[in-house]
Amino acid sequence: MENERVSQADVPRLKGLTPLVLASSSPRRKEILTAVGWPFETHPAGVDETRLAGEGPEDFVTRLARAKAEAVARTRLFGLVLGADTTVLVDGEILEKPRDEGDARRMLRTLGGRWHEVLTGVALVRAETGRSVVGLERTRVRFAETSEEEVEWHVQTGDVLDKAGAYAIQGRAALFIEAIDGDYWNVVGLPVRLVYELARGFEAEP
Repeated sequence: MENERVSQADVPRLKGLTPLVLASSSPRRKEILTAVGWPFETHPAGVDETRLAGEGPEDFVTRLARAKAEAVARTRLFGLVLGADTTVLVDGEILEKPRDEGDARRMLRTLGGRWHEVLTGVALVRAETGRSVVGLERTRVRFAETSEEEVEWHVQTGDVLDKAGAYAIQGRAALFIEAIDGDYWNVVGLPVRLVYELARGFEAEP
């Protein structure tokens, strides 16, 4: 008998997969939520993403995640809003999205042959009540030594300018990843396991 594909309408809802409002236009975050079958809609947040003077990386990403979620929650009557922000940390330096190709080259040279950390802050805000919860995921990644030819090739592919640290682990940069310690999806852009745990906590509370 030929197998029939089960439609999403036939799949029982898993506790914790409350429909989300994603406060982001990131295609990676949308792809991750879609891949795990998490229902969502997008409502990008327009917030100032400038790092405050003296602000540490953990505080930076969690503050922005909360700011994004709260900004969208204020525009809605109901819904569970998800905000997220990711940055890369190497030898104490925060690598955000590169300003231009020259900055991307500098970042890729910095990452070559060493470990770095990917930090993502996530925040969930209930629009009806303003209640919120914030979490942080940390993953270590080791880049291989890269030649100038490899750095230039990577930059010229155009796969660098809209990504923290100037690389996408699920893209061309996969050629240069030697090891990873922690949540792979965090490096892609959304630690979906952490989001799931936080969302389950929301449902468990009255």
